Amino acid sequence: MSKNAFYSQSGGVTSVINTTASAVILEAKKSKKINKVFAGKNGILGALNEELYDTSVESTSFIKNLKFRPGGVFGSCRYKLKDFSKNQKEYQRIIDVFRAHDIGYFFYNGGNDSADTALKISEACKKLNYDLNCIAIPKTVDNDLAVTDCCPGFGSVAKYVINSTIEAALDVESMAVSSTKVFILEVMGRHAGWIAASSAVAKESYPHAPDLILLPEITFKERDFLKRVKDTVASKGFCVVVASEGIKNNKGRFIAESGLKDAFGHSQLGGVAPNLANIISKKTGLKNHWAVADYLQRSARHIASGVDLDQAFAVGKHAVRYASKNMHGVMPVIKRLSNNPYKWTIEPASLKKIANVEKKLPASFITKDGYGVTKKGIAYFKPLISGKLEHKFSSMPKYKKGKLKLVKKKLPLWV
Repeated sequence: MSKNAFYSQSGGVTSVINTTASAVILEAKKSKKINKVFAGKNGILGALNEELYDTSVESTSFIKNLKFRPGGVFGSCRYKLKDFSKNQKEYQRIIDVFRAHDIGYFFYNGGNDSADTALKISEACKKLNYDLNCIAIPKTVDNDLAVTDCCPGFGSVAKYVINSTIEAALDVESMAVSSTKVFILEVMGRHAGWIAASSAVAKESYPHAPDLILLPEITFKERDFLKRVKDTVASKGFCVVVASEGIKNNKGRFIAESGLKDAFGHSQLGGVAPNLANIISKKTGLKNHWAVADYLQRSARHIASGVDLDQAFAVGKHAVRYASKNMHGVMPVIKRLSNNPYKWTIEPASLKKIANVEKKLPASFITKDGYGVTKKGIAYFKPLISGKLEHKFSSMPKYKKGKLKLVKKKLPLWV
């Protein structure tokens, strides 16, 4: 007998997460084991609140066109499930909702915390004797998931940052004689410097930038940094810095720590770029400008990577195929077969090897001085920003909202 599936999006969204959603829904229609796909409104909160979108009422064209839409069409969330022993009620509620709506398949599309959620639900179902195939689907711009070669969402962010670094550097060079001497671009990356490091590919187009890359893996040394900035300006007239938001001092504290925490208990970062700009202004007197890529880097569908789109679709498709084969507690991951020509495939990996494991930038990717990227790193990054980019617009995109119809609730309200 066929069962319904529950799909939801979790954590920070990307320019290609809806591509994965499209793949899941379209592939599920081909499966004889999956009846309807219900999408959780705002991630796992959709399960707790029994707010499930019935994707079967959407037109095929709407589902297919999700491939071109950034953001998370069904809504996402940052919500951390406590351990089963500390809050069994939450897990019982999720199972009650799944049982009420005949759900036998669970697809959770997100990053590290989401893999942890999928694993917890998988293990809770065994303890509570509920038959549910749990599949986590990779997504994170930070590129810090273990086992997989790269994460859907990352290639597009890397492409955005690389192009932005080139363009900003050319701008600064134009004005350096009489105006701005230093430009700082802040990018995402709390503990892993994959995004910042990818900016090094810009040198293949424009050899003069970035001059300094600041990574979370390398302790930030203010005196050395300022010396390098001054030396760079003295030698070529200007300096371009790409800084990861998560750089730390020698005491292990974030340079931009605000003192606040997010829903997962992570420190909220208050902006490393203005912090660095302030240090440069006070200690060197050099005129500078800064920018924070922030949401722009992860939502820029107009400049997305073709490879990233293909991989985002592939992991969604394989997630459904794994579920249809009764695979459980796994994630479809990307395996690199070769760099040039770039070849890759999808294979299943156990969530136990992925959840709560953070993949840092390898030391072999970082130059000895700590401010650059090696040839090995460049060889890793370059293929991920390639591929044909599909557009559905000439001047600006037009997005349809869709019906987004919630199914009728069958249980009391969750309190």
